[in-house]
Amino acid sequence: MIKLIATDMDGTLLNSNNEIQHGFYDVFEKIQEKGIIFAAASGRQYYNLLERFKGIEDKMMFIAENGTFVVYEGKELVVNSLDINLARELIKVGRQIENSYVILCGKNSAYIESCDKRLIEQTKKYYARYEIVSDLTKIEDDILKVTICDFLGSENNSNKYYDDYREKAQIAVSGEIWLDITAKGINKGVAIEEVQELLNIKKEETMVFGDYLNDLEMMKSAYHSYAMENAHEDLKKVARFITKSNDQDGIFQACQADIRNPLRYAALHRITASQFIRRSLHSS
Repeated sequence: MIKLIATDMDGTLLNSNNEIQHGFYDVFEKIQEKGIIFAAASGRQYYNLLERFKGIEDKMMFIAENGTFVVYEGKELVVNSLDINLARELIKVGRQIENSYVILCGKNSAYIESCDKRLIEQTKKYYARYEIVSDLTKIEDDILKVTICDFLGSENNSNKYYDDYREKAQIAVSGEIWLDITAKGINKGVAIEEVQELLNIKKEETMVFGDYLNDLEMMKSAYHSYAMENAHEDLKKVARFITKSNDQDGIFQACQADIRNPLRYAALHRITASQFIRRSLHSS
């Protein structure tokens, strides 16, 4: 029996128009009825996630900032902070990267030190609370991660600037223009394992969905691991199953038959994340 469902947001639960997939709230009600915990596991800020799920936020779990901050039903479960001195080093490196900007992600707010319109537009999209400051190295907050907004492409540009820090920090390409750096060994997968231990949930009772490289470890934390059809190829290699893309929810709504083995059905027919959850709920 599934006890925990954790899904990434961008490219997974959200479609290409930045909208939550159709039918999610109906699925969420069924999840609640069965006592299953639903978690949004994202690189997004906690306060941004609160806004996206306004109205049901007190019934959900949030695994925010790539596993550094976990809140369930309004209570903090996990805080995995980044050493402030290391964060300052990472900031200084980030300032040297061409066409890129540093976002310092604190527990209370995000911080930027540029008024570049492109940066502000991206910051507003993922951070409900942010401040423009003169010097990021002077910020006093619990630092969760250092993020690089790289308009040249994070995988092939800013990522290489941090090669010397891979033994000191967790470095993840989390999107086409995003590089997230957290404390060593901290990621979505580790956060889910911490939740599993705290709430006595087994790997076999956990289902996860993702699309990008910051979801790699999360795939390993659950038996029921799903990569979206639009996912990075490296993620598809790690996930146990593949679903339809984040833009194809609802294609299989006509399939009303009672699916005895929803896992096999999803694997064979590549249904969407929401459709698979719905089928699983009906079959359990």
